[in-house]
Amino acid sequence: MSQTARVLTGLAAGIVLGMLLAWQAPAMGLKVAAWVDPFGRLWLNALQMTVVPLVFALVVVGINQASDAAHSGRVARQAILSFVVLLACAGAMTALLAPLALSSLTPDPAVAAALRGHGEATAPATGGWADALVALIPSNAVAAAAASAMLPLVSFALFFGFALTRIAPGPRAQVVGLLDAISQTMLVIVHWVLLVAPVGIFALVLALTARAGLGMLQALGIYVLLECALYVLAVVLLIAVAITIGKQRFRHFIAGLVPVQAVAASTQSSLATLPAMLDSAQTRLGMPAQVSGLVLPMAVSLFRIASPIQYLATASFIAWALGADLSAAQLATGVALSVLVSMGSVGLPGQAIFLATNLPVTSAMGLPVAPLPVLMAVDAIPDVLATVANVTADMTATAVVEARGGKTFPATAQ
Repeated sequence: MSQTARVLTGLAAGIVLGMLLAWQAPAMGLKVAAWVDPFGRLWLNALQMTVVPLVFALVVVGINQASDAAHSGRVARQAILSFVVLLACAGAMTALLAPLALSSLTPDPAVAAALRGHGEATAPATGGWADALVALIPSNAVAAAAASAMLPLVSFALFFGFALTRIAPGPRAQVVGLLDAISQTMLVIVHWVLLVAPVGIFALVLALTARAGLGMLQALGIYVLLECALYVLAVVLLIAVAITIGKQRFRHFIAGLVPVQAVAASTQSSLATLPAMLDSAQTRLGMPAQVSGLVLPMAVSLFRIASPIQYLATASFIAWALGADLSAAQLATGVALSVLVSMGSVGLPGQAIFLATNLPVTSAMGLPVAPLPVLMAVDAIPDVLATVANVTADMTATAVVEARGGKTFPATAQ
């Protein structure tokens, strides 16, 4: 049985048992929830303990990978700029539309009560814009890490990462290599913890559904539908970008894109779809090899358009379920962090990285992180559409780079 199937099995078992208890024996359900909840929290803590070193390492290594790529030529710099702009647009789109779409629905008070009982919210910064601005830079980076203060931690990681690009290649390679090894080590621990994911998710979901009943199942359905709708919208908008900015003809681009999307849907992996993307870009769309051969591998390594959509949709859903309103400052923080975190986490397994990448955004926006493992379990459902959106973005970025003059650069200039 695959890891996804095991996780979904634990999710389904927790939902069914929790629903039965909430329906037939509510008092007993509350007692069972109180008994199993510590086991779910224990599993959640085991995942959370890897987040701080993993996020720091991913951001620093991601900055240096992007810097190395940018130094390989003008086409590479154009590609990275396109990646950043598209990621920011995806995050801004989600920050605008997700809360708007959810505002038309009424959250179940029982779900909010269950989530509040399951984990305390992280209070966002108060005291006005001046205090929020000062909080961006930690006076003590170690203290920020110890407090799991993600926004100042990521700020320090940005300074550290960019400073690394300015030192001698030898020492820089040693530090980047060390941090890459740390991130890989943290991922090994995450994989160990995920071996018991069905048990942890079963405990978490059982506790939530026993307290919230049918409302929790409805809320999870809303979350899945929200993500699916945003991924489909992203695909439509990316095709529009390829036509307007990338100067592609609609039918011509669709003819080259559909075979790639089919491979992505079947494999659920952008990396596995890379050969199909290269073939389609060069043979069906007529893109020069010196452009597609550089931009598409870079896109697979650095670019995943579904990431900021997922991060902002998840945070918006948690806020909606709790009945909390997100301010413009919180949403802007989420958009900025989503771009930074996504650039450093591309290519990593979805379930292994879900918590580590969503937690900084959710936490920095002042929301509880306890619901994230439950959302991680159901996130496997819209993952097919997420991969389709990712490869569509890869093809679109390649078209944009070519339209901006990529075809004029000889292969030797790359």
